[in-house]
Amino acid sequence: MSPGVIVAVLMLLLSIQPISTDLYLPALPTLQREFMATTASVQLTLSALIICFGLGQLVCGPLADRFGRKPVLLVGMALYTAASLLASAAQSIDALVLARALQGAAMASAVTCGRSIVRDLFQPHEGARVMSRALGGLGAVAMFSPIVGGLAVQWSGWHAAVLVTALYGASLLALIALRFEETVPVRDPLATHPARVLRNWGQLLRHPAFRAWTALLCCTYGGIFVVLAGSSFVYINVLGTSRVAYGVILATNSAAYIAGTVYCRRLLLRHGLRGAVRRGAWWSLAGGLGVAGISLLGVHNVWAVMLPLWLFAFGHGVHQPCGQSAVVGPFPDKAGTAASLSGFAMMFTAFCTGQVLGRTLGHTVYPLTLGVAAFSIGVFVLANTVIQRHGEPATRRTANPLGGSTA
Repeated sequence: MSPGVIVAVLMLLLSIQPISTDLYLPALPTLQREFMATTASVQLTLSALIICFGLGQLVCGPLADRFGRKPVLLVGMALYTAASLLASAAQSIDALVLARALQGAAMASAVTCGRSIVRDLFQPHEGARVMSRALGGLGAVAMFSPIVGGLAVQWSGWHAAVLVTALYGASLLALIALRFEETVPVRDPLATHPARVLRNWGQLLRHPAFRAWTALLCCTYGGIFVVLAGSSFVYINVLGTSRVAYGVILATNSAAYIAGTVYCRRLLLRHGLRGAVRRGAWWSLAGGLGVAGISLLGVHNVWAVMLPLWLFAFGHGVHQPCGQSAVVGPFPDKAGTAASLSGFAMMFTAFCTGQVLGRTLGHTVYPLTLGVAAFSIGVFVLANTVIQRHGEPATRRTANPLGGSTA
């Protein structure tokens, strides 16, 4: 594959997550009204997707190591498209939850294989720079997703917003079938054997670098998930914005994230992985403590919430590329399994967060503001302690598919 195709495929594979979540967020208040459901029930349509996304990664990782990335992607994208069509036709909240759960399990193939492809082709430091480019593209997709979702819900109802995900899945399926070339260096025929899977998980969990980077990813993604799962209720129901305006607000958050990925590339060149996340953690902490502090002072308006969240999203743009590359860096022979286990940990964090939000969201901003603050503190502590002790993966000089060499 050409360098452009590699980055484009990575961007589109990883972008399936914001397509499945951000585009759907403006529909949540409408779903609650149309199905006469509780906030917790509506949150379950998001939480079910997230937890099945995490569980699906545990399956897709070993499968991708055994059969290769392309077969797993083809099956996964076909299932994702079918599940999206079922979700768009759901006539009850229970049917929608089931369809979204299947959708989450299927989209695990895209993200797991995408992160594995980076390790197939690049060493960790170069992989982090490539990942930042791909995640910058993801940020652009995330920027427009809530706007498209808000317009779709306003014009045609929530069914239309979900139908867009089916179109995306079908397009990605065609791209994989026609343009993607296998990247796995060596297939492991025993990768799916239960004893091998358990042994691999044990080796990963005992590795200090894996634990450190996974913990950082869980905290930074946990904070962003608080925004994803809670912001529609806060901005629309509490602060009184329209659905389209909410989509624009969420788009500005994605713009801050894109800026963070650009900043990440500069930090990596100057300071390496550990130095990058240590500096990015200050942005995360400023955003989290800022949004919590302002809300506790009694200032509850759109700008008081939106501006500090830009800072947290900017920091997230540093932590995600570094973390997703570094967590698989020491494991070239089981990159799929490493990507899947760390991905499961992130999604389990998000699922637990969603359960708490479903029980605490109401006519107040505090579940959102205090939740982001708590995760920002976790990011800061981890970036300045265990990441500094254990977070620098060993590398060696290899050929670079995007030109030059990597170290």
